Amino acid sequence: MSQGTNPITPAGLAALKARYDHLLGTERPEITEIVSWAAGNGDRSENGDYLYGRKRMREIDRELSFLAKVMKHAKVVDPRQQPDKSRVFFGATVTIADEDDEERNVTLVGDHEQDAGEGKLGWSSPMAKALRGAEVGDLRTVRLPGGSKEWEVIAITYPEE
Repeated sequence: MSQGTNPITPAGLAALKARYDHLLGTERPEITEIVSWAAGNGDRSENGDYLYGRKRMREIDRELSFLAKVMKHAKVVDPRQQPDKSRVFFGATVTIADEDDEERNVTLVGDHEQDAGEGKLGWSSPMAKALRGAEVGDLRTVRLPGGSKEWEVIAITYPEE
């Protein structure tokens, strides 16, 4: 995968589209209605509904613009289609262990769908970069703010077709 690409899983793209549709089809019309109603109430300088509504509308428009740009430049990569499942590539779920034999599962996903709490690492993160191309048994060193840490690849899995 080249450096300039913005890879995303099919599920990640679906989540972005769902968020975009929700903002455009539900939240924005509701806020527009509130702003229109509040504008009809007279003095707008001290009208909290109007001021908050306008602020929220700007936030929604900014997020819609961001999501449209991300989806336009996204390249959907289906990890189920990965031909070499013995190495770590985009979409792989990797079981790794540190020096203390503490295991952890991480999945390499697109940068816009990463969630460390769920073990989803963005493709451009230091850990994902270190794991790329690894095979079971490989040792990979990751440079973290607290210092370097070594991880061993225990298992590699991909979603089933």
